[in-house]
Amino acid sequence: MIAIPPGGAALLHEGEPVTPRQAATVLLYRQEPDLELLFVQRPGGADFAAGAWVFPGGSVHADDETHPDPHRAAAVRELFEEAGVLFARKDGRFATDEEAGRVRDRVAQGRGYAQALSALGLAPAYDDLVYFARWITPEVVRKRFDTRFYLAPLPEGQTVHPQPGEVVDWRWAAPSAVLEDDSFNLVFATRRVLESVAAEVRLETFIERALALEEIRPVQPRIIRTPDGEMRIEID
Repeated sequence: MIAIPPGGAALLHEGEPVTPRQAATVLLYRQEPDLELLFVQRPGGADFAAGAWVFPGGSVHADDETHPDPHRAAAVRELFEEAGVLFARKDGRFATDEEAGRVRDRVAQGRGYAQALSALGLAPAYDDLVYFARWITPEVVRKRFDTRFYLAPLPEGQTVHPQPGEVVDWRWAAPSAVLEDDSFNLVFATRRVLESVAAEVRLETFIERALALEEIRPVQPRIIRTPDGEMRIEID
């Protein structure tokens, strides 16, 4: 069991469970030469995980629902909106840094994300995402998410361009280094997912195992009160 951090009890309620929002997040990785993941820090005033270091991601939007797999659509879109990384292809290759910049410029001018992609002949690389985990927020939490976790490589040549207002800081870091660094404020699901990646010596092996899974069962932690009155999180 893990204790809820100070202030965490304010996020709980005693009514009927809130229906979780569908969401997706991306563990963007690079090998330079060792494995590093992209982490972004949420604004301090955010209504969920304020100030926490997380992986780029967010809720499934109405436009995402028009795609065969709304969660993959949300994952690619949120990665672009938060980190400026365009996980899309054209003529069999990943988008270049210049093309990603042109999409950002078009979106900044008020053109829609999907319209900007289409104008440049780019298509989201949904099939290149590796789905490996699903977490559902405990039932007693006021704001809940049903989140799919994906792995994706940083497209060659692209650079990170965080979106002001959505991200206050960002950095590349090795999974083990983040777990050992107390300056990284991690929510429970982020830490546990990160631990699963850090436990594998080779990322390739982790990906092979994920691709071989026939079913990915959701993890839904429980929040319990111990005899001494402390609130703790536990999973089966």
